[in-house]
Amino acid sequence: MDKFDRIYAFHTYVKHRRTAVTLDQICHHLECSPATAKRVIDCYRNFLGAPLIYDRELRGYRPDSTGEDRYKLPGLWFNDSELFGLLLSYRLLLGIQPGLLDEQITPIRERVERLLSNKRLGGGELDKKVKILQVASRPAHLEHFHSIASAVLHKDCLKILYHGRKRDEITERIISPQRIVYYRDNWYLDAWCHLRKALRIFSIDRIYPVCTANTPYKELDPCKLDKQVTFGYGIFSGKVQFWIKLKFTPDAARWVADEHWHPDQKMTTDKDGSLILEIPCSQPDELIRDILKYGPDVYVLEPSDLRESIKEKLKKSFQQYCRRTEQLTF
Repeated sequence: MDKFDRIYAFHTYVKHRRTAVTLDQICHHLECSPATAKRVIDCYRNFLGAPLIYDRELRGYRPDSTGEDRYKLPGLWFNDSELFGLLLSYRLLLGIQPGLLDEQITPIRERVERLLSNKRLGGGELDKKVKILQVASRPAHLEHFHSIASAVLHKDCLKILYHGRKRDEITERIISPQRIVYYRDNWYLDAWCHLRKALRIFSIDRIYPVCTANTPYKELDPCKLDKQVTFGYGIFSGKVQFWIKLKFTPDAARWVADEHWHPDQKMTTDKDGSLILEIPCSQPDELIRDILKYGPDVYVLEPSDLRESIKEKLKKSFQQYCRRTEQLTF
C-alpha cells in the first residue's frame, strides 16, 4: 500500500467515526508501523488541511466536523481497485461498440490513466489485460445513435424511417423515445409509436432518424413501461400469456442450473440429474431460438403447441440437411 492509498484508506476509516481512533488501531487498519501512521496523519492534517484533532481525553484521533460539514478529500481520489474498476468500465463500454462513446469518455480515461501512472500501476496496458468478445452484434450508426440518445435525454419526438426485419419493409414513424436498452450485444429503443398508438421496441441499427418532430412528446411512466416490456421472456416481452416448462438432460443441466433466463424463473432437479425450468413468456420467437440451440438436450413439456412448433422446425432442419447431403452426393 503506497502513501496515496494509505491516506485514502485513513480518510475512509475516520470520516464516519463517532469515537476517536488510537494510533494502534490506525496502525492495524493501515497495516503499517507507528512512524508511517504518524506521517500519514501529518500529511492528512497539514498538507491536505483535514480538520483532524487529537482528543487527549479519549487518547485518539477524530474529525473536528460533523453533519454537512464533513471533510472531503480534494480532487479525484481512488484506491487501486477503484481506479482499475473505472478503466475496466471504460473498456467494457469500448467493447460494446468501438467509437460509440469515445468522445465523451476519453477525457475521463486520460485522467484516470495519469493517476495510475503516478501510482506506477501501468494504466496504459489495460487493453492487454482485458479482452471482450461479442457474438452476433449489429453495430449502430454513430451519428444515428447520438441523435437517438439526445432525443431520449431531451424528451424530443423523432421522425424516423424504420426497416423492420420481419416484414422487410420501410415505414415512416413519429416516435417518443423512452429509453435505450442494451441486450445481448445489441442496442434497442423503447419508444411510443404515434403511428401504432402503442409502445414499440425498435432495433437501433435499423433506425434512420430524419429530424426532430414537432409532435407533443408522450412520456410513459417508468413503472408502467417496465410492466409492458419486462415481464415476459426476452427483449420483445410484454404481458405474460403463458408459462413454458422445459426439461434439460443431466449433461445440459450442469450449465442451465447457473443461467438466469428470467427473474421469475423456477427450477427443480430430478433424481436423475435432469432439470426442469419454468419461465413466463409473451412472444415465443426468441425463446424458440434459445431452445433450439440445446438440440437433443432439451424437451418442451408445456405448452403442447410450442412443442409442436419446435418439432416442426427440427423436422425442416433435418429435411434440409438430407437435401443438401443428396446434392453433395450426386
